[in-house]
Amino acid sequence: MWRLWLLFDPRRTLIALFTFLFALALIIHFILLSTNRFNWLEGPNAPAPAPKAQLEQPAPDLVKPA
Repeated sequence: MWRLWLLFDPRRTLIALFTFLFALALIIHFILLSTNRFNWLEGPNAPAPAPKAQLEQPAPDLVKPA
């Protein structure tokens, strides 16, 4: 096993490994946050976003101008 470390620089290898594992952990956590079941920030049964409000038309004039 020690001959393997003669081929690779241990410091650069470990930095590359930890960088890869950190990126993998971020990707997994963001995938879980995007699901409804495993989203721990909004809760398991987060309500669906409310529909956009429709614009109301102005009420017609009840009094006719003279």
